[in-house]
Amino acid sequence: MFYRGKYADGGDGREMGAKRQRVVDQGPPFYGTSPGPSFMYNASPYTYVNPSPPFPVVRIRGLPFDCTETDVAEFFHGLDIVDILFVHNSGKFTGEAFCVLGYPLQVDFALQRNRQNLGRRYVEVFRSKRQEYYKAIAKEVSDTRGGSPHRRVQRAKSYDEGKDSAEHTGVLRLRGLPFSAGKDDIMEFFKDFVLSEEAIHITMNSEGRPTGEAFVEFANAEDSKAAMVKDRMTLGSRYIELFPSSQGELEEAVSRGR
Repeated sequence: MFYRGKYADGGDGREMGAKRQRVVDQGPPFYGTSPGPSFMYNASPYTYVNPSPPFPVVRIRGLPFDCTETDVAEFFHGLDIVDILFVHNSGKFTGEAFCVLGYPLQVDFALQRNRQNLGRRYVEVFRSKRQEYYKAIAKEVSDTRGGSPHRRVQRAKSYDEGKDSAEHTGVLRLRGLPFSAGKDDIMEFFKDFVLSEEAIHITMNSEGRPTGEAFVEFANAEDSKAAMVKDRMTLGSRYIELFPSSQGELEEAVSRGR
């Protein structure tokens, strides 16, 4: 059984991905005092303190430049992935990422994947710290909000102009979702449109884990076209890419996760 450590916001590691933005904006302490038996004591022989569990994050280096979150999740097959954060420099992927795991004990299992291959490249896995992870988040948030002019230029150049002329059927595909994102998060993202939970389909891999993608069925083609204004806007600290899709593509993606 894995130890399920508690963090400062009252949740556990599984909730961290969805709370990135709030942590960066509000800056609360990362750990709170957790109840239970104590194993360490301070200078007073009668006053005990309970040690905080280590934050379960590893840093990955040497990733292929076409790597996706799904690839990283498959690399750490069998572990509980809470969040994956790719590191960029001036708008370009550096080949590094941070991976937050569900439990502190799983860090040791992740380190066993050090120098194993992902595709044709071997990947290095290092123990990391919460401060490094949050520093990387802050930089990504700053760049996503337009803090880096160079990144804005890169983003504009890489924008798929075909989206503007693509035929709309009322279905959009979302890419880049946090693995912890739920249907309520997607409904909030599209809060200007009338959506039901049944219209949102978060895709899973063969093991039942989120792929970071979803499909949304709008009332009509006009609504899905209008919703493209949300393309590359942020959900938490992640910018979400939108693509015109179809009912057939939706059904195929959903069936792959069954």
